[in-house]
Amino acid sequence: MRTRQILCPTDFSITASHALSYAVEMANLYGVSLRLLHVMSEPFSEHHYGLAIEAVTELEQQITSHATESLQKIQLEIQAELNHGLNIQTVIRSGDVLAEILAESEVGEVGMIVVASHGRQGIAHLLNPNIAEALANKAKTPVLVVK
Repeated sequence: MRTRQILCPTDFSITASHALSYAVEMANLYGVSLRLLHVMSEPFSEHHYGLAIEAVTELEQQITSHATESLQKIQLEIQAELNHGLNIQTVIRSGDVLAEILAESEVGEVGMIVVASHGRQGIAHLLNPNIAEALANKAKTPVLVVK
């Protein structure tokens, strides 16, 4: 762990921001850099809900642009909180969220994943995939799930 990065996936939610604060604290404690990941789900296309979108590529560009800007803003804020010599790298992936987080955790020097749990209960828990739970079960590295 002491020579590897901490991977922190984000969906730009308040809960993900809370998990990021833990990731920064862990990075400072272990003296390792931080990798911030955002996974873009497949954008709506002409096959979703019977809606026709003429310029799917334009929608993808807008989503990518927004994600890039959001990650850069977070990167600037977090860099000031990291100890001297540590840095934060941003990564954008596209596809299935769980699969892309797992793939990113295996690509580089990742020693820990810090992820937010959205804390859904009841029917919402059944209807929405629990990425944090699946990640904790499938990842090859330790996973810290933050509520």
